[in-house]
Amino acid sequence: MAGETVITIVGNLTADPELRTTSAGAQVASFTIASTPRTWNRNTNQFEDGQALFMRCSAWRDLAEHCANSLAKGMRVIAQGRLTQRSYEAKDGTQRTVVELQVDEIGPSLKYATAQVQKMQSGGYQGGNANGGGYQQPQQARQQSQAPADDPWGAPAGEPDF
Repeated sequence: MAGETVITIVGNLTADPELRTTSAGAQVASFTIASTPRTWNRNTNQFEDGQALFMRCSAWRDLAEHCANSLAKGMRVIAQGRLTQRSYEAKDGTQRTVVELQVDEIGPSLKYATAQVQKMQSGGYQGGNANGGGYQQPQQARQQSQAPADDPWGAPAGEPDF
């Protein structure tokens, strides 16, 4: 739609997505993506981390369920969506304003990892996908109690060691 601010963010999930159902029956997944810029310092010959951006995100309906079933804390993801702003009154009576990303598309980053994609069955809300179905990552990673030492999902985002 005209006038909306669409952005793409790349970063790591700070926690597992939290899935809940609204009073109207719609599912929503809430999560935070931490994106930290890295720059090369020529004087020290090292990468230096900049100030991290913590973007609160929400995904709705089928996408919410796919996020909850496919994504986990520490995963590097690429998310695209619309910035939304809302105001509310806090418990102490002060007015607060938050900016949040309403996610339209999200998936794992393949820069430091691989993923298996599984097409979902048609049915329910499919958004604007012309293929009639969404995709999700298999449940294998979520069933492991602890990630192996060489698992790139468990490691913080960083530059490869060359």
